[in-house]
Amino acid sequence: MSMRETAMDSKAWVFEEARKVVARAEKLGRDEVVFETGYGPSGLPHIGTFGEVARTSMVRNAFHLLAPEKKSRLICFSDDMDGLRKVPDNIPNGDMLAEHLEKPLTAVPDPFGEFESFAHHNNARLKAFLDSFGFDYEFASATEHYQSGAFDATLLRVLENYQAVQDIILPTLGEERRQSYSPFLPICPATGRVLMVAIEPVDVANGIIRYTHPDSGDRVETKVTGGACKLQWKADWAMRWAALEVDYEMAGKDLSESVKLSARITKALGHTPPEGFSYELFLDEKGEKISKSKGNGLTIEEWLTYAPPESLSLYMFQAPRKAKRLYFDVIPKAVDEYVTFIDKYADMDAAQQLANPSYHIHNGAVPESASPVSFALLLNLVSASNAENKQVLWGFIDSYAPGTSAETHPFLDRLTDYALAYYRDFVAPNKTYRAADEEEAKALDDLLSRLRALPQDADGETIQSEIYAVGKAHFEDNLRGWFQALYEVLLGQSQGPRFGSFAALYGLEKTCALIEAGRDGKLLSA
Repeated sequence: MSMRETAMDSKAWVFEEARKVVARAEKLGRDEVVFETGYGPSGLPHIGTFGEVARTSMVRNAFHLLAPEKKSRLICFSDDMDGLRKVPDNIPNGDMLAEHLEKPLTAVPDPFGEFESFAHHNNARLKAFLDSFGFDYEFASATEHYQSGAFDATLLRVLENYQAVQDIILPTLGEERRQSYSPFLPICPATGRVLMVAIEPVDVANGIIRYTHPDSGDRVETKVTGGACKLQWKADWAMRWAALEVDYEMAGKDLSESVKLSARITKALGHTPPEGFSYELFLDEKGEKISKSKGNGLTIEEWLTYAPPESLSLYMFQAPRKAKRLYFDVIPKAVDEYVTFIDKYADMDAAQQLANPSYHIHNGAVPESASPVSFALLLNLVSASNAENKQVLWGFIDSYAPGTSAETHPFLDRLTDYALAYYRDFVAPNKTYRAADEEEAKALDDLLSRLRALPQDADGETIQSEIYAVGKAHFEDNLRGWFQALYEVLLGQSQGPRFGSFAALYGLEKTCALIEAGRDGKLLSA
């Protein structure tokens, strides 16, 4: 059975989504399908933005496995004509931005002083990261599409169906908001502000509307085309789906009702709404939704300071319908899970490979191996050896896995840099050694005797067996407490990877010296 045939039955969520796109393309007679992701540049791009592009790209790649004869495009669309509603908390020159509230983001000065506007700055940040990761996409600006006339035909279609759009949206609004709601938001020619005012169609054929200016009270007529107006976002979303003929777009669970309303508007415009996927939101360490304006949670740059991009892609792939906390402590686990999936891939059958996240992270071109040493082990090695550079770590790795080098295992070489950075910023500041109590000291003495009796090249499993035997002898009713004591006394932390594996990597002689120092309380000043 070919990979394509296997993918037809795969239960991996990306193939379930891709099959929906294939069915839509066949139904609508599409030779090329359009995938889209949306981005609001009202704040610095955050990791959730990357997640949407990464996940959509995975679905797109799965689509091409299922339908290799069809073409596709991925449009990353920036809603940069939206009015600035509030000043984000995590940017400089907030007072300056406050003077430009309600103006389109592309008309708001860049607080960083680097680009033409605030939107241009944030768009550039987004594109730079997507480019560095190698995503295949087309960037699109709302401002450019509105002002160039690219949306004109569909905007006229919205005006023709003005009442139908109103009938869809008004029942979802409170009484006061209903009085002023309109899908069209005129741009004030005097101030450049996006106006939220009631409008009335005057000349539908020529796209002319009338409204009362909120400041002067004057009755003003304007076109809805050429960038003189933009749409409220639910209508805007629907208009975009229609104008760009979008076939697939996913969205956060918090937008589920908006997706339904925009789909109804799309149908009112005579188009078929795209297929979609509702994913759960990312939360920060406190369980609060990550926000661009608050700047809470991890940034793209922060994750990539301490871990490779492959680990971030894995975090995005796994359980997208489950709300997950996104903060620094999740990084080591994500890295090691990525290594595990890579190591297992070659021994899997086709169905298992298509369910393996590494297939989707690498679009089928999965590396043969990632690393013979886990990230957690590297972190503990940095801790025990007080390493300040990767050459020290490679000295241990070379003894642990002869023949392993930066040239043969470039991913592991990258991990050594990440381990040093992560340890320096997150592990070292929180390390707290404690003294061994009387029973623990006896157990450590016993462990020393056993380990010194082993050959210097004993492997991790052999060492782990001795550690376990000591635990059974001294802590039969509390084995977990024994392993916790090892980490607290010897490494200044409450948990870690298998201690036998660590000892094999660190070296038996050095491990014995570490145990001796911990037993005698010499690590307390470390």
